[in-house]
Amino acid sequence: MKFTFSAHALQECDRRGIRLDIAQSVLNNPQQIVPEKFGRQVYQSQIVFEKDRSFLLRIVVDTRVKPYMVITVYRTSKIDKYWRRS
Repeated sequence: MKFTFSAHALQECDRRGIRLDIAQSVLNNPQQIVPEKFGRQVYQSQIVFEKDRSFLLRIVVDTRVKPYMVITVYRTSKIDKYWRRS
């Protein structure tokens, strides 16, 4: 699947210290894809970022356009809040 990054998403990656190669890896092989409002989906994976601490990397993607547009990227320690259990 082909993805493009919005200017906002690129700024947020830089501001939040999230490398683009890690974001691209999650986009290409997410542990979960969660549906959201307005035709968006969140691609997410649990990633170890620093000092063996796991975070959930969440990438909001607009799937109504081709190629898919990355709207924003962020990490959160609130894994239980966003992780979908089967």
